[in-house]
Amino acid sequence: MTAVENEHSDPTDALSSAPAWGARRELPIAGKVKFCYGPMDCGKSTLALQIDHNLARQGRQGLLLVRHDRSGAPQITSRIGITRTAVEVESDTDLCALVRRAWASGRHVDYLIVDEAQFLSPAQVEQLGELADDAHVDVYCFGIATDFRSELFPGARRLFELADELQPVQVEVLCWCGLPGRFNARVRDGRVVREGDTVFVADTEGPARSTAEVNSVPTRAQSETATVRYQVLCRRHFRRGDLGPTVSHQGQLRLT
Repeated sequence: MTAVENEHSDPTDALSSAPAWGARRELPIAGKVKFCYGPMDCGKSTLALQIDHNLARQGRQGLLLVRHDRSGAPQITSRIGITRTAVEVESDTDLCALVRRAWASGRHVDYLIVDEAQFLSPAQVEQLGELADDAHVDVYCFGIATDFRSELFPGARRLFELADELQPVQVEVLCWCGLPGRFNARVRDGRVVREGDTVFVADTEGPARSTAEVNSVPTRAQSETATVRYQVLCRRHFRRGDLGPTVSHQGQLRLT
């Protein structure tokens, strides 16, 4: 007898074994994993909240997840001012168990919205695939593909490998020269930084807003006072480390 046929099986166990072939026609089709990616300022978080709004209006129920939001709080924040409370994903969070707990509490989960998905571990990305395949949950991930060295984040790499759909966010971000910007350069004291901690989050606002360095094992001295910010560049100017005629662009990410 399969898990679905067993009347004593746990109805909240969304990840139970697949039923026999003849019973599969009664189940919904498998969920999908979609990864929307792009450089800073292209509107990924705005798109995440818009998709959540549209799905909720259709009567679907979802969970909003985030890993290291720029605000430093468990929420998804868009730079145009839209904010929604979310569940903070920690380095050891089991996403399958998280959904099981939601179902056990009586909350159905039709979809997941995952912002800053590049910061997920490869194992957590695989859990998202498991949720889509076995629990029929649609997963929408949003994040940056490459770090300040132009290398893929481990979480983004696994999403490229496993996602059903890959979609670059269409809002174009321009380098200072006017060409499309794809590279997120880290800038310290007016110069492009090529080495350092992979994860380093900052906000667009001044020091009154919550900003934080987010590393599992911090390697930078807390006493360091140099200003760090991020700037989107085209490939040529990223390679050259050329920040343009001025090195202080209003609206670029900054940590002070």
